Amino acid sequence: MPYAITKRCIQCDKCLPQCPKGAIHVIDGDYWINPSLCNDCEGYMTPQCVLYCPVNSPVPYQAKKGRCKVDVNSVATQKLFSDGKGHPFASAIVIWELCNVLAQRQSLPWQVDVDGELYYQRQINGGKGAIAFRVTDSVNSESESVLKGAEALSAIEAFDIRSACLHLIYAAHATNLDRPWEEEFIINDRQIEDYLGLDKRKDLNKTTKLALIKELAQQPCKLIASIDLPTKGKIPGVYLEKSRLWHLLDIQHHFQEDDLGCKHLVGLTFTIKAGQWAEYFLNRQGCKERTAFYQYGTLPKALLNVVMSIWQQHEGAARMMLWLLFKTKIGREQRITIPTLMRVAYGERKLSQVSGHPENRQRLLRIFESDLEVLNYHGLKPIFDPVTYPLEIQPLWAKLVDIPEDADAALDFWIDDGSNGTRLTDAAPRGKWNRLMNARILYFEVPSEWKKQLAKSKKKQRTSSRKTKFKPQINLSVEYILEARKRLGLSQRDLARLTGKSQSWIRDIENGRFEAKLEDQMLLRKALGMN
Repeated sequence: MPYAITKRCIQCDKCLPQCPKGAIHVIDGDYWINPSLCNDCEGYMTPQCVLYCPVNSPVPYQAKKGRCKVDVNSVATQKLFSDGKGHPFASAIVIWELCNVLAQRQSLPWQVDVDGELYYQRQINGGKGAIAFRVTDSVNSESESVLKGAEALSAIEAFDIRSACLHLIYAAHATNLDRPWEEEFIINDRQIEDYLGLDKRKDLNKTTKLALIKELAQQPCKLIASIDLPTKGKIPGVYLEKSRLWHLLDIQHHFQEDDLGCKHLVGLTFTIKAGQWAEYFLNRQGCKERTAFYQYGTLPKALLNVVMSIWQQHEGAARMMLWLLFKTKIGREQRITIPTLMRVAYGERKLSQVSGHPENRQRLLRIFESDLEVLNYHGLKPIFDPVTYPLEIQPLWAKLVDIPEDADAALDFWIDDGSNGTRLTDAAPRGKWNRLMNARILYFEVPSEWKKQLAKSKKKQRTSSRKTKFKPQINLSVEYILEARKRLGLSQRDLARLTGKSQSWIRDIENGRFEAKLEDQMLLRKALGMN
């Protein structure tokens, strides 16, 4: 049973150095024992805090009863997911790669440099640029101490895939700021519980939730990146050396005292600031002036909930889902090879280890097909390439999708299947693994809350493909239509009347649910006086 410090404490500091677990902390001048770290001094005859305390302040910890009251100082900045579905988030390559590091951890090919520092490096832009990540022992120090050897490996293994969700939440908060590399944002434990679905976990008490949130919130801030990107058009190159991606400036603890004066942690508030990367990749003004980028996508709230629910039983599926969040932003027709997906889900090392062992290959194949089924269940439906990934080597669940729900129709279906030379339930053909290593998935059909970002990426692709001199006049962005309508003092109903469309059509256009056709864009131009 853990211990707690009562109001009898005289702050003599005798217990602090004696705690073998480092569970005693001094916060705002008060001594507090973290119940998630205290283990009753296992292996000792007497708890050390009790032994060395001259006033018998430590007592066995009793869980707090009743409601948790948090003071008004924990007010956070703008809440995410106002529509309950999605929110813009920074989706630059550096954010993608940090998400991969947090999700894939020791599965990535970490290397050791000449100074003995452990790092993971990824070539980008066809080898013209590179991003390298290292692990530190702090969350905000400007003079980062990079971990080496066994310490670095231990820190990497301690990373939790769920911390990638906190990283994405930070990336979403950064888009609410005009200059995120200079401005801070504040987020509290109640918001994080809501975003991650922890508020619905009745099996976890408040102390356990706060301990988990605090640990997950710190992990994205323990990585630094070295970025070397060449000049792209008029945009100058980017060079950052060992730059922190997220600065955890402050953790505010909120306590509530019981009748004995024991302090119970009832809330946390985090103050965070984006690193220098945001000046190059999340710069609105610089993007307008063509001196920087503003790269963003849509973060579905459902993705965070799914990752939090499947990370133990289907970690490979969670890894692929986080990776596909960024991959699908590039566009729908992105053919993905099966070895690529397996490397994302299980790592290069594991994939190479099973190549010469048929039993291990069969086991990995079953896990992979099960993970694909989990993705399909949560709305990420794989569309198999009929040439390289034909029906006979597809997972059984994919073959059974077309079974009719009507009993009579299902009976006819199975009768037809039994009369054919091959059946859906036949064993996999010989050489399935080798064929799978050359197979591809054409794309993933994504849930509705993901489609908004895909529509934007398609729009950009169409814009870049047009070479006519009228290109700037034809393509109307959602922001441009909204700004022009408000500048003229028109309501959505007024604009609908001028264009001969319905008000709901105007509303859908301004919400980005679909893109206006060429002839409709011309109507909008005429109504808004843009000809």
